[in-house]
Amino acid sequence: MEKNKKTPEVLKTALNILYPRRCPVCHRILRDQKNLICPECEGVFQPITEDYCLKCGSPVKPEEEYCRDCAGKRRSFDEGRGIFLYDQKMRRSLIRYKYYGSREYADYYAVSMYRYGRGNILRWKPDVIIPVPLHRRKLRMRGFNQSGLLAEKLGTFLDIPVSEGTLRKIRGTRSQKKLDAAQRRKNLRQAFRAERRLDGLTVLLVDDVYTTGSTVEAAAACLKEAGAKKVCFLTLCMGRM
Repeated sequence: MEKNKKTPEVLKTALNILYPRRCPVCHRILRDQKNLICPECEGVFQPITEDYCLKCGSPVKPEEEYCRDCAGKRRSFDEGRGIFLYDQKMRRSLIRYKYYGSREYADYYAVSMYRYGRGNILRWKPDVIIPVPLHRRKLRMRGFNQSGLLAEKLGTFLDIPVSEGTLRKIRGTRSQKKLDAAQRRKNLRQAFRAERRLDGLTVLLVDDVYTTGSTVEAAAACLKEAGAKKVCFLTLCMGRM
């Protein structure tokens, strides 16, 4: 099992001087480097705190208990929750985080996931946190796994072990962005492989974005095949196609 890594405070201070922290909303350098977001930008991202699907956590109408994808359907995962709505502001923030080197955003993202998702996580009682992996080719291009960094920070907050190497993406797939739900499911078929048995364990799967749920579905199915008793997921944001 992989151990959580902690950055020494002296190193954090030095990094803040060399690479000052920026706000995940407006991208300006934060006046107080101890903050994770501008006071003026706090509240711009919209947390999903009510009217969400009891199965996957995606937004629903007040009178609905389940979304159209979960109502009366069998899902590979047991339960899930998203933290923020995947709107244009969140999309721009994630693009900077994933593609333009703004990895410090992960601190704000992870704190928010802990703040709003802690109740669910305590109820699920996971034994291990596993991030949704990237294929090795994409990992080389990007330089890091955005979900792995979120999982690492959550593991520190929750004191739950993180195992980034347990689930691997073994097949390169097309970008999911322009595919519909059926195409996404087909695209991810047999894309993941579990590197060890998870017999009887409850897994918390961590990802950055949930839209149709195809990625989480495929990953959860793979973990269940490896013996996981229960697979729940937490994503930074949720949206609809």
